[in-house]
Amino acid sequence: MASPDELMAAAVRRTGLDDFGDDTFREGLEILLRALEAEARLNARGERFVYDRLGLHLCQRLQVEHWYRRHPEIDDEPIAAPLFGLGLPRTGSTALSFLLARDPHIRYLRSWESTRPCPPPSTVSGDDPRIPPDQRPVVVGTRHHVPNDIAGPMECLDLMALDFKSQMFQAFAQIPSYSDWLLERADFTSTYLYERRVLKLLQWGEPRRPWRLKSPAHVICIDYLDRVFPDARFVMTHRDPTDVMLSVADVYADIVGGFSDEVDRSYLGELNVKQWSTGMDRVLKFRTGGADDRFYDIDFRAMTDDPIGEVRRLYGWLGEPVTEEFEDGMRAWWAENAENREPHPRADPQAFGLDLNMIRPLFATYVDTYMKRPHAN
Repeated sequence: MASPDELMAAAVRRTGLDDFGDDTFREGLEILLRALEAEARLNARGERFVYDRLGLHLCQRLQVEHWYRRHPEIDDEPIAAPLFGLGLPRTGSTALSFLLARDPHIRYLRSWESTRPCPPPSTVSGDDPRIPPDQRPVVVGTRHHVPNDIAGPMECLDLMALDFKSQMFQAFAQIPSYSDWLLERADFTSTYLYERRVLKLLQWGEPRRPWRLKSPAHVICIDYLDRVFPDARFVMTHRDPTDVMLSVADVYADIVGGFSDEVDRSYLGELNVKQWSTGMDRVLKFRTGGADDRFYDIDFRAMTDDPIGEVRRLYGWLGEPVTEEFEDGMRAWWAENAENREPHPRADPQAFGLDLNMIRPLFATYVDTYMKRPHAN
């Protein structure tokens, strides 16, 4: 197994660059590598994929710093009042992000640039080489788990991975020591500072548009996000947690199952219950601590019944118009997605060691607060 120094040296050789920027990323990288070696039980495919991914993130850090060194004016780019989507996973947040991406007046993190933000898109003429010629995104696992489009929006997880503090890694491998550290002891200040640094790079040279960003993972580190983006607003999607836990554990099992021949489904069930119940507690505390007016809530059922209406109400709350072009784009995407949606059989809770009656008390305050009241903002 490679050490942090070996991976960093390989990235230096690959890029010809040697400045990784602030070294706060090393803590996460070191903890992650120890967990991968001691706990992950990766198969050959898993080792290739995961270590190639780590190398990619290190190379991108080198390139981000190289662009900043040549163009220090990038740091003057304002990231004003971004809108972050968050909440439990499997709550319709991805569909919402695709609808919002139909607004031509906003900026979102595009799938093809999320893992390779360099070079800044404004510096590329013609077809960007990061976009696959067949326009098809890479599928990790045996199936699409969410709407997927190479030109569509991507979560913040790849940008967070540049600081090696990202839930993404625990979806690739069973790494409990890293997951515990991520949830209980990691300081995400440097993570969001680096995400902000990359967002500036991505928008540099382009017309300035408000950012629409998204990841359920933000719930576990909401206080850190707020410190770096104090003017951020949030749209939070909601769904019955018992439906969510089984669905997300099944997603993890599908992805991990491609990278390890020993999938512990009970561990994956326990991991997700712990992570997301803790995340909901942190968001509730954050909201009741004076931030509730910065949130707009969307129930999964309301989103399913009237997606365009929900976006209209969200935009009313934001104080922004929904143009005819935007609405037409949303209707076209929703119809296309409904036609191409792949059916997924419901997983067996017992296969993941999940007793739904034991899960409910962990989310009781969350459910009482957001799932038992009429939708209102």
